[in-house]
Amino acid sequence: MRQSQGKHFNTAKLYSNTFFATALLLSPPLIASPSLSGGIWFNYRYVDDNERDKDTYGDVADEALVLYVDDTAENRPWSLSAELRIGPGSFTSPANNSSGDNFALHKAWIKYQLDEQSAVYIGKSQVPFGWKTVNFWPGDMLHGGYGDQMDVGLKYSGKQTGLEYNLAYYHADDWGETSTDTVDDNGHWGTSNTYRKIQTFVADANYQLTEQHKIGLSLQAGKLQDLTGLETAVGQSPDPVDGEHSAAAIYYIGQFDQFYTKAQLFTVNRELPENYYVANGLAKEIKNNRAAIELGYKKDKWFMYLNASWAKTDTQGNNADGVSAFSPGVSYNYGPGWFYLEYLTQNGYIDANGDVGEGDFSALYASVDYYF
Repeated sequence: MRQSQGKHFNTAKLYSNTFFATALLLSPPLIASPSLSGGIWFNYRYVDDNERDKDTYGDVADEALVLYVDDTAENRPWSLSAELRIGPGSFTSPANNSSGDNFALHKAWIKYQLDEQSAVYIGKSQVPFGWKTVNFWPGDMLHGGYGDQMDVGLKYSGKQTGLEYNLAYYHADDWGETSTDTVDDNGHWGTSNTYRKIQTFVADANYQLTEQHKIGLSLQAGKLQDLTGLETAVGQSPDPVDGEHSAAAIYYIGQFDQFYTKAQLFTVNRELPENYYVANGLAKEIKNNRAAIELGYKKDKWFMYLNASWAKTDTQGNNADGVSAFSPGVSYNYGPGWFYLEYLTQNGYIDANGDVGEGDFSALYASVDYYF
């Protein structure tokens, strides 16, 4: 709940969208058995070396209303889970999402429980790739496009003694024909007028070595859709599926009473659509390697954690040095929600093409959420 999109939105359109979305969520077929809950969040931020913040002492922003619908029943195999976000703190990009506003259906899946050990998910669900950070902002950092992914497709999840595995096909990373917005983990898969991720196959498996130690492997590969609308040099319409992407990750999760640790190494490869990379003077192939660590400690209502990540490019023509990012934080469970205090500092970032760039940024965040 920490990343601001920095864009204004059309109030009338937002109210209209909110009305219809709320009406849908409260319609009779849903209130018969599902649980309807919600929450709000907002965030104080102070950016270092920012002249405005030096004068104003920061601002309070990233406000959002979140509605949750969950429907489960013991006597049938079908269930549902959905999350609707409204407001600037929805972590969506109006220019690149399906609503065209600060309004997003973060997830919406229908689940069919095959048996006690396996299930199928249809809709927008969590992409099974490595592990998610404890906090998608600012903790995601140099995961950039491979952290809190929610894509639209079909997923099979199963487990056996000590083994958990997932197989998935995601038709696109969001609803509609041009949206490339995965909400929390957005801004790393092109834009609505450049390209987006489609036709992606994902495989993930992890094995519980002992009670404390788990190891895993994730793979994904798919296509990129050209959204430039440009014609080729000979005047013909371009092939809309003109690019590829792939990634692999190995990871570890350890649990030691109140302390836990996570580690991950992953490699990323992306072949950009021809019209896009030629028109912008970019390298055709994007390659880089990344690493991430998370440490956490829980004590009563307190939770302390540290996220750290590193990235180094292998893209031809990219002379950026290896970059790093660190984010220590603490949260307190006050009952209906949490208070957070977090600091982020980094000397680089992951751009919209999934490559590494240099740039210093540091900020302090104090956040609050409340769920009902």
